[in-house]
Amino acid sequence: MTNKRVSFHTLGCKLNFSESSTIAREFERGGYTRVEPSEPTDVAVINSCSVTEHADKKCRNIIRKIHRRNPNAIIAVTGCYAQLKPNDIAAIDGVDIVLSNNDKGDLYKRVIELQNREKAEVYSCSADQITRFFAAYSSGDRTRSFLKVQDGCDYKCAYCTIHYARGSSRNMPIADIVEEAREIAKAGQKEIVITGVNTGDFGRTTGEKFIDLLRALDSVEGIERYRISSIEPNLITDEIIEFCAASPKFMPHFHIPLQSGSTKLLGMMRRRYTAERYRERIAKIRSLMPDSFLGVDVIVGFPGEGEEEFMESYRLLEEVGASFLHIFPFSERPGTPAVDMPNKVQSSIATQRVERLEELSTRLHRSFGERFLGTEREVLFESTDRKGMMYGYTDNYLRVCAPYNTQIINTICRTKLIDFDEDGNIRCEIVG
Repeated sequence: MTNKRVSFHTLGCKLNFSESSTIAREFERGGYTRVEPSEPTDVAVINSCSVTEHADKKCRNIIRKIHRRNPNAIIAVTGCYAQLKPNDIAAIDGVDIVLSNNDKGDLYKRVIELQNREKAEVYSCSADQITRFFAAYSSGDRTRSFLKVQDGCDYKCAYCTIHYARGSSRNMPIADIVEEAREIAKAGQKEIVITGVNTGDFGRTTGEKFIDLLRALDSVEGIERYRISSIEPNLITDEIIEFCAASPKFMPHFHIPLQSGSTKLLGMMRRRYTAERYRERIAKIRSLMPDSFLGVDVIVGFPGEGEEEFMESYRLLEEVGASFLHIFPFSERPGTPAVDMPNKVQSSIATQRVERLEELSTRLHRSFGERFLGTEREVLFESTDRKGMMYGYTDNYLRVCAPYNTQIINTICRTKLIDFDEDGNIRCEIVG
């Protein structure tokens, strides 16, 4: 047994978070103590993102900061940036191991095998060689777990490197995922967030369907809540919506990327739906689950986006009643078709549009919360104590707070929503 320390720095999506947690459990089984990213460490694992140039830069800065603080630590880098630019990362001072997404599951083994070397060990592969499915779920949070059900993407949108970073769409069988959900339930977690790169595309490997996965998970005892982290508008079928509306376990909470409200731009982006199709899908959800929270991804400044195209997005977001916007300024990614597209948008204009959408997001989120003041909603409370207050989320993903009470940690309580605090959370009273 060892008494060495390991830290994790996870960038990007919930999928990375579930994978980092799974790798961490392997280190802990090997006798390592997991420490916070800011603490001294013997091994630092960086699970990288490459959705934008900013994400790449953030990863490089973290590597340098870790090396300054822990000059003798082993630094292992994996994830999408490591997949796309392994040699660039290997050239950064202090890096010892770089692993492709196909080799991510071997990270602990590679660290243990590592010998003193003058340059980094690089395990790289091309996108078509990413064939393994790294099964993963997060642990450590007493209330919820992120469960990976799918990986990779076959869509090849014009702005995106995910297909090159994660490979083709793939998954493991429903029966195996159900077993992982049971393990999560045994650990005492009450909520599972179903996650993947293109979650609704589940079944490419096994010939199964996403709706069949939802039905199977619905029967797992001990799990009281499910959320679908993100699903493409063209993949959220009537059958899925109707099932979620009928199931007491599947929450009225959807994250459905839009990217643009302009059908013309959606075509240029190589998205697989129109603005009208998006509008129709949300209308279907609203007809059965009118209280649903709707999170939306939007890209600002894509080539060819004029003021009218931007306003098409703005108006559509208002019309469908988005609850929160995840706003991404367009970032050119090498090797994608969007790099060579004409009619680039000036960065100053894109910045102004981001600010306008941020203001819209704040207004829409506040308006959504105000609808439920004075009503009763069920809340799953977390364990964190901040100045005598505890926090949790309603079924429809409103963050609420109440006086700290250890007896209701990891418990679903009936609450009455009162008013907003200074941070935008909703104060509530326990009523049952």
